[in-house]
Amino acid sequence: MTTQYEEYSIGIPGQPWNAAQKRQWLAAQSKKRSYFDDVEQRLAALDNTTYEVQQYGVLAYADLGFSDYPLYCVKVGTFDKDLDTILVSGGVHGYETSGVHGALDFIEKHAQKYLGKANILVLPCISPWGYETINRWNPYTIDPNRSFYNEGPTDEANLAMKCADELGLNIIMHIDLHETTDTDNSEFRPALSARDAIEQDLWEIPDGFYTVGDSARPQNDFQTAIINAVKQVTHIAEADNSGKLIGSNMLQLGVINYDKKLLFLCGGFTDAIYVSTTEVYPDSPNATPDVCIKAQVAAITGALGYVLAHTLS
Repeated sequence: MTTQYEEYSIGIPGQPWNAAQKRQWLAAQSKKRSYFDDVEQRLAALDNTTYEVQQYGVLAYADLGFSDYPLYCVKVGTFDKDLDTILVSGGVHGYETSGVHGALDFIEKHAQKYLGKANILVLPCISPWGYETINRWNPYTIDPNRSFYNEGPTDEANLAMKCADELGLNIIMHIDLHETTDTDNSEFRPALSARDAIEQDLWEIPDGFYTVGDSARPQNDFQTAIINAVKQVTHIAEADNSGKLIGSNMLQLGVINYDKKLLFLCGGFTDAIYVSTTEVYPDSPNATPDVCIKAQVAAITGALGYVLAHTLS
């Protein structure tokens, strides 16, 4: 898609961005919604007899003309070292709204059902600056979801990994909540092309829900359980004419795999046996943003149901 690459407003086609062009990109960003109103206030309203809300870090972006963003995790009930731990993460890409609100809805409406069955840790919004400015990257034009490795380049990833690691508990399942929007093609892929001077070949946006398992630990039946739960809420993405989704072979309806550790994805930073990354498409003519939030919740509860039945019982 050469025209999209050449028409991006920042940079010179064929040349990666320099520091001045990255600053130009940052200067063009603005706050479009409030993390403090949409996320922090909902966490503050939780019943502290059932939930423990902890601040696990802060993103110091006030000097960049924005805010310093406190980062929160939620523990459901009292953690028991003899129970396995479930990790739910949202908002690694802050602009992917249903991941954040799906995590919050799960906390408020469903998480208490699992008291005494597993330790449940939720990181509802890993990238609050991205949430407020509706961005995939952080202010330094770095994608947090390619940064989950030791002493990586983003505080978003480093602080989330530290939070989970300091529990000292066995994380058996990690579900990471994502979505794809039309802005992936209108803004974020063109920006990536311009930043790196690498033309993007992949522009497909699957219409419907799908999951990304880990090729090192695929757990096909686990992925099937997620798909079956979400099917009750919204449609599942079909393969393209070559039998693929976003360039990857579809292994079963709505399921592809990536090597998550190799790609430094959020879904790969633990050694959990059961790992899945969700993807929904709120711009679909067959879905709505609210349906996508419900699909994220269904994915979490479907995943938990499978793990409880097969491992924790």
